[in-house]
Amino acid sequence: AVFEAETEKTGIKVKWQRAGTEITDSEKYTIKAEGKKHSLTINNVGKEDDVTYAVIAGTSKVKFELKVKEPGTVFPKQFYSTKPEEPVDPIGLFVTRPQDGEVTVGGNITFTAVVAGESLLKKPSVKWFKGKWMDLASKVGKHLQLHDNYDRNNKVYTFEMEIIEANMTFAGGYRCEVSTKDKFDSSSFNLIVNEAPVSGEMDIRAAFRLKLVNFFNFDDNIVNMDYLLRNGFILFCRGDGKSDSQPDVDVWEILRKAPPSEYEKIAFQYGITDLRGMLKRLKRIKKEEKKSTAFLKKLDPAYQVDKGQKIKLMVEVANPDADVKWLKNGQEIQVSGRYIFEAIGNKRILTINHCSLADDAAYECVVGEEKSFTELFVKEPPILITHPLEDQMVMVGERVEFECEVSEEGATVKWEKDGVELTREETFKYRFKKDGKKQYLIINESTKEDSGHYTVKTNGGVSVAELIVQEKKLEVYQSIADLTVKARDQAVFKCEVSDENVKGIWLKNGKEVVPDERIKISHIGRIHKLTIEDVTPDDEADYSFIPQGFAYNLSAKLQFLEVKIDFVPREEPPKIHLDCLGQSPDTIVVVAGNKLRLDVPISGDPTPTVIWQKVNKVMDSTTTNDDWVLFESEGRVRVEKHEDHCVFIIEGAEKEDEGVYRVIVKNPVGEDKADITVKVIDVPDPPEAPKISNIGEDYCTVQWQPPTYDGGQPVLGYILERKKKKSYRWMRLNFDLLKELTYEAKRMIEGVVYEMRIYAVNSIGMSRPSPASQPFMPIAPPSEPTHFTVEDVSDTTVALKWRPPERIGAGGLDGYIVEYCKDGSTEWTPALPGLTERTSALIKDLVTGDKLYFRVKAINLAGESGAAIIKEPVTVQEIMQRPKIWLPRHLRQTLVKKVGETINIMIPFQGKPRPKISWTKDGQALDSKDVGIRNSNTDTILFIRKAELHHSGAYEVTLQIENMTDSVAITIQIIDKPGPPQSIKLADVWGFNAALEWTPPQDDGNAQILGYTVQKADKKTMEWYTVYDHYRRTNCVVSDLIMGNEYFFRVFSENLCGLSETAATTKNPAYIQKTGTTYKPPSYKEHDFSEPPKFTHPLVNRSVIAGYNTTLSCAVRGIPKPKIFWYKNKVDLSGDAKYRMFSKQGVLTLEIRKPSPFDGGFYTCKAVNECGEAEIECRLDVRGNEINFAGKKHNNNCTLKTNKPLL
Repeated sequence: AVFEAETEKTGIKVKWQRAGTEITDSEKYTIKAEGKKHSLTINNVGKEDDVTYAVIAGTSKVKFELKVKEPGTVFPKQFYSTKPEEPVDPIGLFVTRPQDGEVTVGGNITFTAVVAGESLLKKPSVKWFKGKWMDLASKVGKHLQLHDNYDRNNKVYTFEMEIIEANMTFAGGYRCEVSTKDKFDSSSFNLIVNEAPVSGEMDIRAAFRLKLVNFFNFDDNIVNMDYLLRNGFILFCRGDGKSDSQPDVDVWEILRKAPPSEYEKIAFQYGITDLRGMLKRLKRIKKEEKKSTAFLKKLDPAYQVDKGQKIKLMVEVANPDADVKWLKNGQEIQVSGRYIFEAIGNKRILTINHCSLADDAAYECVVGEEKSFTELFVKEPPILITHPLEDQMVMVGERVEFECEVSEEGATVKWEKDGVELTREETFKYRFKKDGKKQYLIINESTKEDSGHYTVKTNGGVSVAELIVQEKKLEVYQSIADLTVKARDQAVFKCEVSDENVKGIWLKNGKEVVPDERIKISHIGRIHKLTIEDVTPDDEADYSFIPQGFAYNLSAKLQFLEVKIDFVPREEPPKIHLDCLGQSPDTIVVVAGNKLRLDVPISGDPTPTVIWQKVNKVMDSTTTNDDWVLFESEGRVRVEKHEDHCVFIIEGAEKEDEGVYRVIVKNPVGEDKADITVKVIDVPDPPEAPKISNIGEDYCTVQWQPPTYDGGQPVLGYILERKKKKSYRWMRLNFDLLKELTYEAKRMIEGVVYEMRIYAVNSIGMSRPSPASQPFMPIAPPSEPTHFTVEDVSDTTVALKWRPPERIGAGGLDGYIVEYCKDGSTEWTPALPGLTERTSALIKDLVTGDKLYFRVKAINLAGESGAAIIKEPVTVQEIMQRPKIWLPRHLRQTLVKKVGETINIMIPFQGKPRPKISWTKDGQALDSKDVGIRNSNTDTILFIRKAELHHSGAYEVTLQIENMTDSVAITIQIIDKPGPPQSIKLADVWGFNAALEWTPPQDDGNAQILGYTVQKADKKTMEWYTVYDHYRRTNCVVSDLIMGNEYFFRVFSENLCGLSETAATTKNPAYIQKTGTTYKPPSYKEHDFSEPPKFTHPLVNRSVIAGYNTTLSCAVRGIPKPKIFWYKNKVDLSGDAKYRMFSKQGVLTLEIRKPSPFDGGFYTCKAVNECGEAEIECRLDVRGNEINFAGKKHNNNCTLKTNKPLL
């Protein structure tokens, strides 16, 4: 047997003890230490090694036992369950749900769940549970494995839970839960474990492990005691045989006998998850249960139901007509809409509808004096996030409100910022709010430090959103412009800023403008206006707009146009006066949507006729005839004619209004004309949808083209926005205008789908948004594979191996591509067709002697990772290696096996090319029909399915490569149970003793006889009892026999394999003689215990208040029991109903009901028996409520009359 311990640090001195005595290195015990690992090997394990051992490291000490047991059973064959055809689940996330399964002890079974992945952005999270809350992810090991894979063709995820070598404790209910960002689903299923038939014999080492399995967790034949070693090291135990299934245990029986301090350990050991319910029910279980006469079937110890569902509690009573009561937490349940009582024959049923958390309680069913108890556990469904959080961008100081919606009102959620939980202790920073199903996180005044990722978590989902807090910055989309207006016209100053919440003031020559009936100030959204009606010369000034809180000053000048009319003599030709104040109005610029009003002064006598035309010009010398005449009308574009001037008006200028307008004035004297160019400027057209490229883990590159129309003004820059695909909230990415046509967007969440859009900005304002880009997901290729090495080289092949990348990311891992390049070349050639999912590869069909470089890359949706390259070239050539056999430690001594056991010996070796392997036994070749040999490139295996005695002997394995050889010898000893002892005889019988003698057995089972077992049996009962165990001599004396009985004796022989099948029994019984004795009982004189009555406690004079019951008491003794008589003033009280008399254990009491003053007097108690009589007297005074009186004190008088003298 080998025990191993592992310490936390190297160099720690470790001591081993056996039964409290320190163990030193010897032939029996081998002690080794390699770094942190320490081992103790016990050679030739015998029954004497069945003791307690200990290992000590520093101040830590761990005890353990080595149990050497007799064989009882062999390992059962494994039975594998067949999976039924899996139905398709059209509801929830599951395509196929796990189905109920059944397996035999020792067998394997796999449960499979298939999840649809077509609509999922990333791999779902799957958890497996046993019972109510036990997460099986922490139990993965020898008996449990979890697997998953993704089918890219069918776009489904497959998750498997494999149970290996099942035992009876694995039976029960299981649950599989799958969750994504905004979805959740679960499925429950059951596992039934059937007992396997037991036959044959069991390995003694397997019995040893079977004993230890109740205290340790096995994993690959190693006993893990990590949870016991809090201060230093871990202990392991290894065995050679196969592990057996755990025996059936009654956990409740163990709990009844265990002290309370062991409850938690037992619950952890046997997988009990509901410790609270267990302790409650244990109080009732520990009480001695009597057989119920009222109940045929009681309630189960506990029930479980989902919240909102219905459950029935049922009992069967012995009397069909019996009435029952149902109690909840000790209070009787009344019939209502939620609680329904039913009585069907012997059955009594309580139905609870729409279970809530208030129904999670203890219930009782009462029939007469008997009760049946149970516990009801109400399980809450998982809380889902039905509406996720949305990203937000705010300015410093603004209020932030994150909102999400969950599936249940008043649910408890957890808020986190960058992975750190937000608590109510930060009262002044964060505020949590619940409104029905909606949950809010509120930040009243945001700061730059509040930027980050905020997460809301429930037990059924997670939602993440990003908050970006920017410094305040104001942009001016449209500034105010200089105006030249005529008397009594309207002047409008207008500007547009980026923040619609910003207020401001208007100044005139540095003084604030006060609005009145003629001057009006308005603020609508982002637009601020100052409107002056009926302009006068006093309104000519410098006007400014100052936004509050920002260092901006938007200024413009208002010029008053004064029309001067000169005296024109008669017969003056018409004249157009367009030169005003030295300015040239030939070209007029107007912002789209604004009003254009152009006053054209004219002169002439007689009054000229005015004609307006729009002239369309082309680039060549020709002129089109598409001119059209404007008439005086009420349209959007119109002309107003007056005596001394005409007015050209465009309401809400549009792009189509742009062009050359010609005004012609005519009278009989002549004509004049002028061309006026009108230019309409506007915001740019929206750009085309941006294109996304160079997508990384949390970044991407956005590219776009300029708009087709810039609005008549050069484009100043661009504004970029993004949003999550399922969200409606766009978040601005830049506050300074982007001058370039590309931008690198950062700080995105990997695995989330985003969209981008762009705005173009010129001096007039911002365009409409462009169409959204194609949805994209930030995802990065994995990092390069690690630990890339050459494992083996032959003349035509190279074996490579590596480990997965350290970072895989949300895109998962599709596989690996392996390439090679000849030394001196730069061309890389694929070594394998397509991708490989394995972390190793065998490159075949290479040219012997070539020097090659190898590299491997990881591939996922985002592309290739960096390459892991072997730095030095690899020469494709087999390297000669001497044959060397690595004999395992346990084979360096005699290998002992029992008859019928399986022998499986694996011997690793090295050597290239592959060596020739040969086996011999005692110098002769092995019979292939009796012994199986399997060889590989690295090991050879000797296999015997069922060992027999003739398989014992010396085996030799030889390796040969050309003229080089290596060989080792292995000794195998097959043992069997010995035969019975020979010629047992009864040597002598004396007193209470019998002497036995026998000779050793003829067949020792190919092993040394370790001792004998002596048993005795009474001839009357023939029940055998062991007298001596492991007795080494061939003679013994059996003592302490019973006189008058006859005894038979038998002896078993014992070796390492166990006791012999039969025993040697004495032919004649041994009779134990009786010795004659008589018993004379002693004679005693009968004692007379009779005595006359005697008062041991007298009556006491009392004074009481009228109307209150009173009592007089005394105590009497006498044998036989005396008769008692009460008197008042010498009058017998026996027939008076006002008085009650009591006698209990010699204490005499007279109760007087509501006495009055007339009940006062002398009361006498008299006791009489056949030996005499006794009397005692007292006085009772009864006082009224308002009358006080004093009575004389009387001494107690006692008269004693006797018929015979006292003893």
